[in-house]
Amino acid sequence: MKIALLGYGKMGKVIERIALERGHEIVLKKDEFNTYDGLSTADVAIDFSVPSAAVSNISASFNANVPVVSGTTGWLEHYDEMIALCNEKKGGFISSSNFSLGVNIFFGLNEYLAKIMNQFDSYKVSMEEIHHIHKLDAPSGTAISLAQGVIQNSNYANWTLEEAKANEIHIEAKRIGEVPGTHTVTYDSPIDSIEIKHTAHNREGFALGAVIAAEWLAGKQGIFSMKDVLNLK
Repeated sequence: MKIALLGYGKMGKVIERIALERGHEIVLKKDEFNTYDGLSTADVAIDFSVPSAAVSNISASFNANVPVVSGTTGWLEHYDEMIALCNEKKGGFISSSNFSLGVNIFFGLNEYLAKIMNQFDSYKVSMEEIHHIHKLDAPSGTAISLAQGVIQNSNYANWTLEEAKANEIHIEAKRIGEVPGTHTVTYDSPIDSIEIKHTAHNREGFALGAVIAAEWLAGKQGIFSMKDVLNLK
């Protein structure tokens, strides 16, 4: 399979290594200094760039009839535009805040726990996410996905980085050293606390998941998620 890497930072280099180990070919390594030359020859594009470049990368891929796997976060105010373009071009698209197998299992566990805890008013939910100091967006896309998972399965209406109101989920975003990503969901009451936590040890899980998603998406049309890729629905 021919892969275009849109974004060639630390994650892009890990994705490249894993893709090559799995027998794939890299036909483009796009960064801020080069063009999209070679994109049209790809079977699939993997976008791990920065928020300011994601929309251009995804648009260029759809316009070149190349399906896209995007792990960039912080650009979702343009998500509906990209969905519309994907449908117009009859493209294929997977956008996820986190491609790690473990995190996607964690998403499911979070949603299930939210359904249970919605019966007990004495517990208040909050979240903490810790990432490396180079991460540009806060809270993380993974933390937002976790919050949305709770909101969709409870009476909570919103999340906030500020002091939370009664129907809001407080997210504390920390940037420390080179931490790959740690996410904690806590239900706290005056009597006790219930906590679920996911800790990434390195970038390997994110990169492997993205390559697996690209392998799955190649040749497909439509809007998909990691639940489709991993058969977690």
